[in-house]
Amino acid sequence: MMFHWLKHYMPRGIYARGLLILALPVVTLLLVVSVVFIQRHFEDVSAQMSRDIARGINVALSVQGDPAAEGVTEGLSLRLARVEDSDLPLSDQRRFYDFSGIVVMRTLYRSIPGLKSVQLPNDNDVVLYVQRAGQLFAVAFDRRRASPSNPHQLLVNMAFFGGLMTFISYVYLRNQLRPITRLAEVAEAFGKGRHEPYRPSGAVEVRAAGNAFLDMRARIERQIEQRTMMLSGVSHDLRTPLTRMKLSLAMLDDAEREPMERDVEDMQRLLDAFLDFARGNAESGAAEPTDAQALVAQIVQDAQRGGTDVTLAQSQGEGVVTLRPTAMRRAVENLIGNAVRYGTRCEISVVLTETSLRIRVEDDGPGIDPERREEAMRPFVRLDSSRNQDAGSGVGLGLAIAADIARVHGGVLRLGQSDRLGGLSADIVIAR
Repeated sequence: MMFHWLKHYMPRGIYARGLLILALPVVTLLLVVSVVFIQRHFEDVSAQMSRDIARGINVALSVQGDPAAEGVTEGLSLRLARVEDSDLPLSDQRRFYDFSGIVVMRTLYRSIPGLKSVQLPNDNDVVLYVQRAGQLFAVAFDRRRASPSNPHQLLVNMAFFGGLMTFISYVYLRNQLRPITRLAEVAEAFGKGRHEPYRPSGAVEVRAAGNAFLDMRARIERQIEQRTMMLSGVSHDLRTPLTRMKLSLAMLDDAEREPMERDVEDMQRLLDAFLDFARGNAESGAAEPTDAQALVAQIVQDAQRGGTDVTLAQSQGEGVVTLRPTAMRRAVENLIGNAVRYGTRCEISVVLTETSLRIRVEDDGPGIDPERREEAMRPFVRLDSSRNQDAGSGVGLGLAIAADIARVHGGVLRLGQSDRLGGLSADIVIAR
């Protein structure tokens, strides 16, 4: 729990997290080794070499003017010359990325009395200006005598090979993660009603998960097929006696026939509604790229030809969405039917963005109380206290069918209050 705040900054994708798991230890190791190398080796060796050359400079300056020590400067490989005070630089010189120069300058100032200026113009030369006995001397020597040559080679090698091994490890890790992402894609597609070919691959655990998914998918598809076959038989078996009842009722007097015919019609309507809900999307066809705006516009036109007071208020965006057109038509028509049953008019809007499709159906009816909207989407639930029972009959399956179709498409059905008409607002939202 103490690292709960860190979750907000962690990458969400499995590839990004895998790369972070690989790169973070490597980078940390490189930083630790670099710091230890710089502090324990780089600085100490540079300081020791600078102290050695400082002792040689002090000896060479101390014997200046002594004829017996004329070869000391040459023996120490120093270039020493007297200069004028006007030749003294105003400040030290060091390139900003020359970190070893910091140690060299600090050590030389501590070890050479009278040192006035240190010049480190490049990787090869060091020039010191030292004041001794009223005289200003310029002392030049090779930079390799004050600090290690090419000290960055270890850091470059560590960075190069660390990056190379991280890349190789990431390629291998990606090959191991690809079966997991493929399994996730196939599972998501199956949740949206698409059957994509899949063969388990990867590590033993991933293969086990893939085989379990295939078994689960086969069981679900077999259950759907069995349910469809059972419902087809139920439909045939029930419609036959209903037909015989209608024929028998036709021979009765009008006074006795009409009430019983209404009961038979109610039974027929209940049976059709139940079968429509239970059948679900088994007969809705496969998902295919669909122009959502054109589909909804065609639904509105068909409803208007049937005498329904419905208008297409908004159609925004362009492109295609993978849908089951027959199932989506059924969902929208159910929402339109509910809207005109409990209100006087209905408006539809379609908004297509890069990430989602939203189909909104609004009416001017009494609406549904917020605390009962979730209940309204359950099968065979009628909210008589909030919906107008006298405006039309139903069995409480319109919203349930629409919600089921939205879930099959990987979306959701949301109920709310219509700002435009004041009644119920039903949104089918599907991710692209």
